[in-house]
Amino acid sequence: MEPLIPRAAPPEASTTSLITERLRLRPLVPEDIEAVYAACQDPDIQRWTTIPSPYGRRHAEHFIERIVPDMWEAGTNFVFAVEPVGGGPLLASVNAHSHTGVWAVGYWTVKEHRGRGHTTEALRALTRWMFTELGADRVEWRAEAGNVGSRAVALKAGFVMEGTQRAGLLLKETTRDAWIGALLPSDLGLPSRRPYLPARP
Repeated sequence: MEPLIPRAAPPEASTTSLITERLRLRPLVPEDIEAVYAACQDPDIQRWTTIPSPYGRRHAEHFIERIVPDMWEAGTNFVFAVEPVGGGPLLASVNAHSHTGVWAVGYWTVKEHRGRGHTTEALRALTRWMFTELGADRVEWRAEAGNVGSRAVALKAGFVMEGTQRAGLLLKETTRDAWIGALLPSDLGLPSRRPYLPARP
């Protein structure tokens, strides 16, 4: 198998869409402002993610109209809306972001649509895209220790849990212990860009 080749330029938001059996992943657009604002009123999303709390409509407007396009253009964070493949309500949001050269994922699910496997399905599509289109060697998942819902989604998507990082996450201006897991191309049956030599047991 040929090694994965990363893209020479960031993917274009206007032409990027990922399709699964039930879902379509597409970049967030201004038409999503009301749905994102409504979803982010959920106390659990405010508790476990980095969004402002309380979350106002102006936060959704600024994020979708300014921050999301800028991050797509810079190639540092690709934020997707998750919706039914034939169209319908916002189900979740997933993102692929790079920090210090390492690719990672983030996500939240609209409260009314939890428990149906949508975010797991979207996360599987997103991570495959990260390996094949972004050239990621490794994709990390991190969440505050105790976020069992996020951990369950990551496990179902194939992430291998690697441990707990003390003060590994900055959330709401406080460092917190973080659970960390990772996914490698080989976990999805994909080739790697570089040889991987795991430690001997």
